[in-house]
Amino acid sequence: MHFSNVCLDFFGYELPPVVLSSNEIEHRLARLYQRLKLPAGRLQLMSGIHERRLWEPGTRPSQAAAMAGKKVLEQGNIAPESIECLFFTSVSRDMMEPATASFVHNALGLSGNCLIFDLSNACLGFLNGMVMLATMIEQGQVKNGMLVAGETAEELINSTIHHLLTDETLTRKTIKPAFASLTIGSGSVALYMCRADSAPDKPRLVHTAWTANTSHSDLCHGDHHGADTTLMATDSEELLIRGVETAKTTWEIFSRNESWSEETIDHFFCHQVGSAHARLLFDTLGLEAERNFETLAGLGNVGSVSAPITLAMALKQGVFQAGERGAVLGIGSGINCLMLGIDWT
Repeated sequence: MHFSNVCLDFFGYELPPVVLSSNEIEHRLARLYQRLKLPAGRLQLMSGIHERRLWEPGTRPSQAAAMAGKKVLEQGNIAPESIECLFFTSVSRDMMEPATASFVHNALGLSGNCLIFDLSNACLGFLNGMVMLATMIEQGQVKNGMLVAGETAEELINSTIHHLLTDETLTRKTIKPAFASLTIGSGSVALYMCRADSAPDKPRLVHTAWTANTSHSDLCHGDHHGADTTLMATDSEELLIRGVETAKTTWEIFSRNESWSEETIDHFFCHQVGSAHARLLFDTLGLEAERNFETLAGLGNVGSVSAPITLAMALKQGVFQAGERGAVLGIGSGINCLMLGIDWT
């Protein structure tokens, strides 16, 4: 799909205040490590994650998302009443009903004429939201809109650690499905998108490609186990293989457009999962890993926030600049893959 009049006008993001290192997680799991004779430093070595961020206890996904949304409105000098639609795109939600977007809409003081809803697709929700909003802008249905995401990993991490410590039947083999849960982090991001002709000096979303490989939808499952317990079961090794396999198919579709071949792209912004994942992804796609802007070591896997916050941080740090092109490479459980081409030339 191609877009000709859609710009990424302003990003905002919020890094949670609590820092949780991989070493601290291992310290909390000391009894398990001793029982199974696991080597210290295993978590950071296998994941490439030094630390991840967490919110203060009680922070809801809507509150996290609203923090990023407020930064967009205030720092982007955007009037709340001018926002025509709001999509909440996280894995995490406040509750089943109403839509978490309702709470964000109220917190931001947006207009009653603003179209709002939740949009969820595992770690690809925000990127899917970008495509949906871009389509609405391109077709003239709206002139602008905001996407928000707020991921809250605290309950998942605490529940996983509790499970690993209390289930004495676990072995080195059977702890593997829980490993991915310890790589998750919290964070929030927001993006204001509008017609490119109203902001000609901003990056433009111009190209997309996607693949659904749902025969592998059984490789990563997350759900509630009781009122206060959330657990995930992930076949990390198989998910890695099938995810990169799906990305290869998507990249072949994406790069068929000669103007979006590997040589034309200055920077890559990926869903940050793990160091092994990044190495295999770039090796398989035949891309230069040096062009990949990474946030993994300090943020971990922030779910739907991961890819957009990586792009937002690259913009803020001046890594991605006017005159350049970037590609967002997203992979989510399901398995789904979505790639976005961003032109700032």
